[in-house]
Amino acid sequence: MKDAYIFDYINENEFKKLERSLKKYNMLAYKKLYFEYYPSLKEGKFLGEKIATNQDNGTETYELKLPTDAMFSKVHGDIKLHYHVYQKELTVMLDTISPEAILSEGHQSELVTYKGVMISKQHSEKDLFKINLLNMIQK
Repeated sequence: MKDAYIFDYINENEFKKLERSLKKYNMLAYKKLYFEYYPSLKEGKFLGEKIATNQDNGTETYELKLPTDAMFSKVHGDIKLHYHVYQKELTVMLDTISPEAILSEGHQSELVTYKGVMISKQHSEKDLFKINLLNMIQK
């Protein structure tokens, strides 16, 4: 059997909060992450775009884009899993899930939606403006 990679976290508490928020607000991305992407990472199939390589300590940094609604992506940005691979130790170090601001805010309090997109309580006017502008452009 091929050696399996193990998962570790840079900040496990924060990462789990972002993961729970992702589960609550974007179930498709969460399912893909848990049932397709995590098993592939454990098998050593590193998905996403390689951002950096550090030859000295044998690490590679990746960004994996998760599936999301096009409107959410335009308003808040793409949902991405950021992780590092330690080849010698057979470890995948899970860093964060972006956009962190809206996901961590969604974990702290219930977010409202407008036309199917989550609205930040801190930047609600800005988010509403973006959504209305995008809807006007599409018409």
